[in-house]
Amino acid sequence: MASIDRRGLFRAAGAVGVGAVIGPALTGTSYAAPTEQSLTQADFLDQNPSWRVKPFALDQVTLQDGTVFAQKRDRVLAFAVAYPADRVLHNFRVTAGLPTPAGSSPPGGWDDATGNLRGHYSGHLITLFAQAYASTRQAVFRDKVDYIVAELGKCQDALAASGLYSHPGFLAAYPETQFVRLESFATYPTIWAPYYTCHKIMRGLLDAYLLAGNEQARDIVTKMGDWVHSRLSVLPRETLNRMWSIYIAGEYGGMNEVMADLHAITGEERYLAAAKCFDNRQSLFGACVEDRDVLTRLHANTHVPQFLGYLRVFDQSDEPEYYEAAENFWRMVVPHRMYAHGGTSGTWPATPDLAGNTNAELFQPRGNIANSIAGNGAETCTSYNLLKVARNLFFHDPDPTYMDYYERTLLNHILGSRRDVDSTTNPSVTYFLPLTPGSVRGFGNTGTCCGGSGLENHTKYQESIYFRSAENDALYVNLYVGSTLHWAARGFTVTQVTDFPRQEESTLTITGEGWLDIHLRIPSWATGFRVYINGTERRGQMEPGTYLRLRRLWHTGDTIRVSLPFQLRVEKALDRPDTQSIFNGPILLPALSADPAYRQFSLYKDVKLDGGLGHAITPAGGGTFTTNGHTLRPLYVGDTQAQHIYFRRHEPTVVFGTHDSGVPNRAGADGTTLLDAVWAAAPFPNHDRFIGEVRRVSIRWAEEGRLTGDERQAVMSAAIAARDDLSS
Repeated sequence: MASIDRRGLFRAAGAVGVGAVIGPALTGTSYAAPTEQSLTQADFLDQNPSWRVKPFALDQVTLQDGTVFAQKRDRVLAFAVAYPADRVLHNFRVTAGLPTPAGSSPPGGWDDATGNLRGHYSGHLITLFAQAYASTRQAVFRDKVDYIVAELGKCQDALAASGLYSHPGFLAAYPETQFVRLESFATYPTIWAPYYTCHKIMRGLLDAYLLAGNEQARDIVTKMGDWVHSRLSVLPRETLNRMWSIYIAGEYGGMNEVMADLHAITGEERYLAAAKCFDNRQSLFGACVEDRDVLTRLHANTHVPQFLGYLRVFDQSDEPEYYEAAENFWRMVVPHRMYAHGGTSGTWPATPDLAGNTNAELFQPRGNIANSIAGNGAETCTSYNLLKVARNLFFHDPDPTYMDYYERTLLNHILGSRRDVDSTTNPSVTYFLPLTPGSVRGFGNTGTCCGGSGLENHTKYQESIYFRSAENDALYVNLYVGSTLHWAARGFTVTQVTDFPRQEESTLTITGEGWLDIHLRIPSWATGFRVYINGTERRGQMEPGTYLRLRRLWHTGDTIRVSLPFQLRVEKALDRPDTQSIFNGPILLPALSADPAYRQFSLYKDVKLDGGLGHAITPAGGGTFTTNGHTLRPLYVGDTQAQHIYFRRHEPTVVFGTHDSGVPNRAGADGTTLLDAVWAAAPFPNHDRFIGEVRRVSIRWAEEGRLTGDERQAVMSAAIAARDDLSS
C-alpha cells in the first residue's frame, strides 16, 4: 500500500466535512452538538479522595511529534479518521429494527452480523474516537462520537418502545437472550461473555462523555446502568457467584469498573450496589483477599480487569477487602507470571505434579516462565489491563515498582504490538505477542478483543507520563516520553524533549513560576542516572528504582536534563536460569532467527574487567546489536520477522578471554554457575582484584564439592593467564 500522509489526511477530513469520512447519514456538519458539559475527565479524575497521586486528563498532555510513540499513534489515528461510523452502528440498528444506510456493514471479525460478541468492537471504536479527540482536538473525531451517540440513543429508544426487553435502558447489538441464558448458567459457546460486551459499550459511552463532552452519552449509559442493576440486584449471591465462574460465558470485563464510575459521576447508590454484584467470590475474590494464589489455569484476561473494578469499588466504598484483593492479585502476577516483555499467560507441558495446558490464554503456574514459553502466549489485551491495574495501584501507593512494570510493558509489549505500516482498513495490531523461539507476530485483528484494546493502546500513550500529588504541590515524572504537560491549575507548562527510547536522555523545560516538588523516576535499570538543573549537575545519591525529589522555586526557562545511559544486561527466567533475554536499558532485544530451536549464546568469553556485555554484544547501528552471529533488534520494531525473545545461555566450561580452563562451569542448587558468581562482583578495578574474586569463588565451589583440587588450580591458572585479554 502507498504511504499515507497522516497529517494531510486529518486536514483533508476537516476541510471536506465529516460526511466524507463518517458515512451517508451526514451531510457535512456535526450530527448533534452536545450541551455544555457538566463534568470533564480532569474533574472526574480529581474527585477521588483516596488517591495519594492523581493523573492528568488526556487533553492536558500532548505527545512530541516524531517519537516512536507518536508514529505508532498516528498510524492508528489515520485508521480512525477513515473508519465509517455507520459500521459501528450497524448491528445495533439491526437489533433495534432500524434501517441501515445503503452499503453499511458490521465491523467484522467477532463483531459480525450473527456472532455472540457483536457490539464489543463497536465499544472499543467509540473509546478510540473519544481518546483521539481528547488527544488531538480534531473535529473529525468529535463529530464521529456525536453522530454515533445520537444514533445509539435512537436504538435504545426503539428497543424500549418494542416492549420486548426487561427494562427500557437495555442497549446491545443483539437481543437480551444471552443475558437471560447466563442466569440459567448457559456455557460457552452457546453464549459468549454478554457482560463483557456490555462493558465495552458502556465504557465507550462513558469515554464519549468524559473525553469528548457528549452529554447524551451520559444519559444513555446511565439508563444502561439502570438496566444492569434491574437484572442483577434481584439475583441471589449464589447465582451471581456461579455466573461469574463459568468459563468465557461469565467473563464480564470491567463491568464493576463502569458501574463504580457511574456511581462516582451520579452519586446514585444503586450503581455501586450493581458494581458489587460483580464480585467474583466463588472463583477468585476471596482467595485474593486471603492472599492464596489459585490463579493457575484461570483465564487471564477474564480476571485481570475485574481487579481494576475492585479498586474502583474501593475508591467509592472504602471497604478494604477490595483493595487487598487487587494488591495481592497483582503480586501473584508480577513478577511470578511475568515474561520479559511484561505479558502473562502461556501454555506448558505436563509434569508429574501438574497437568499440561494447550490454551495460551490461561495463567501459567506460579514461577513457571521458561516451562511455559510455547504456543502463542502473552495475550495483548491482558497486558492492556495489567497496565490499568498497575497505574491505579500507584494512585493509592506511589511505589516505583508499579511504574517499572508499566514502563517495561509499554515500551516492549504494547509498542511492539502495532505493525509499522500505514493502513486505513486494517488495525494492524497483535492478538498474542508470542514468545516461542522463531515465532512471528500476527498483525491485523479486526473485531477481536485485542484488536479493540489495541486501538485504545496507541491513542493514550500520554496518560501516565506525568502524575501529580493530591495536594497539587508535587509533580511526578514517571516516563521519559517526548511530550508537553499543560497544568493550568498550577500555572505550569512542562515540555519534555526526547526521542527516548531511541535516545538516552531527556530535557524538561519549565514555563511558570512557583514552588514545586518534582519527583523524577529513576528506573530500576538506570544505574548511571544523572540530573542537571540549568546545566549544573545535581549531586547526591541516585538510587535506581526510586524517585528523586527536586524541591525548588521554579522559574520560566529552568531546565532539567536527565541522562539515562543504557546498559546491556540479561534477565534470567525465574524457573530456569539458563533461559534468558537480553535488554539494552529498558529495551528488550530479541534475536532475529526463524529456527525453532533455542539459540545458544556464550557471552562470558568476551567480558572484560568492567563486567559489561559491550564486548560480547556489539552495536550494529539503528538500535540493533550483534552477538553469536545473530542480529538483536528492539521488540518495538513492528514487523513480521521471526524472532527469539528468549535464548539459552551456553557457558559449558570456565573460560576467561581466550583461556579455557577445561573445567565444567558447574551450577549450584539455585542455578548460579561459577562464572555467574565471579562476574556478579564486577566491575573490577584491576586484574589483582579479579584474581582475588576468582580465588574466593573457587574455594567456595571446592568446599561445596563442585570443584576438585586440580580443577580449582586449572581455573586459577586460566584467570591469571587472561590478564591481557581482560584488560584490552
